[in-house]
Amino acid sequence: MGALVPGGVLAFDAGNSKTDVALVAADGTVLGTARGGGFEPQKIGPAAAVDELEPLVRAAAAAAGLRLGDVPLVQQLSACLANADLPIEVDQLTAVFEERGWAESVYVANDTFALLRSGVDEPRGVAVVCGAGINCSGMLPDGRTARFTALGKVTGDWGGGAQLAEEAFWSASRAEDGRGPATALVTALSRHYGKPSLNAVIEAFHFGELSPDRQLEAAPVLFQVAAAGDTVALGIVQRQAEEIVAMAFSALRRLDLLAEPVTVVLGGGVLTARHPVLLDRVARLLSDVAPKALPRVVDVPPVVGAALLGLDHTAAGAAAQERLRAAFAPPPAA
Repeated sequence: MGALVPGGVLAFDAGNSKTDVALVAADGTVLGTARGGGFEPQKIGPAAAVDELEPLVRAAAAAAGLRLGDVPLVQQLSACLANADLPIEVDQLTAVFEERGWAESVYVANDTFALLRSGVDEPRGVAVVCGAGINCSGMLPDGRTARFTALGKVTGDWGGGAQLAEEAFWSASRAEDGRGPATALVTALSRHYGKPSLNAVIEAFHFGELSPDRQLEAAPVLFQVAAAGDTVALGIVQRQAEEIVAMAFSALRRLDLLAEPVTVVLGGGVLTARHPVLLDRVARLLSDVAPKALPRVVDVPPVVGAALLGLDHTAAGAAAQERLRAAFAPPPAA
């Protein structure tokens, strides 16, 4: 038989590559957690994607000494999900979660909102996530939001690790055959992949000797070359910074926050790597368009933000939020 956690929250941060689940009590105590694979409803359908989350819910409940049963597990379900990009997708996923009966109330949003809430003390601010791709969201305590469709280049997006890697190879290839300016990316990429030339690297990808997913490794190489002062690499990083700030500016403008003190949360693998060559440019460009905005690289996992959004819906106080954050706080530096 199930057991209801009064005022509790079942939180999901579901990305393309991994999903984190947290079961949280009304006072912010973390009762159980679980981690699983990526969440891809656009490939297998909303119902099947949520079905794959059930073992994680059971694991989190078991860690709390509970199990799923005939009654809701918690008061509030808060699911921040990758690939919940369009309003119709949010509606479909909300309906599926409601059918599962895991909570009395269901809130579904794009996973960028988890990142945002994890980096602010109230549901107010803007977040830019830059991982394999790029996306942005903003919110206000009154419920107003700003977001982007973020389906790739077709919706105006540029940036993220995949695009940076592609640009690194593009620029290096043109330098090697003379179509473009010289760049240290040619030798840096050859060295990184253990090949005598860039052409040999590209052949290795073409013939399957190197797995396609290893192309993403070119992004960190790009930042290393840029940090050494390479003009071509610096140009790519500058464009990345401009895209990040363009998204943040648009969201801030739509929420009337350009002239107010506000946090701009930065997350995703590209930004949490904290490359000074990128972050310094982002800070400078952001100060030009939103002088009172404060960029902040997030230091807790986004599932914290998903859980905080759930606690917002249950009207939990500051003490509960602080207890939740403390449970996920990074260890102090040695």
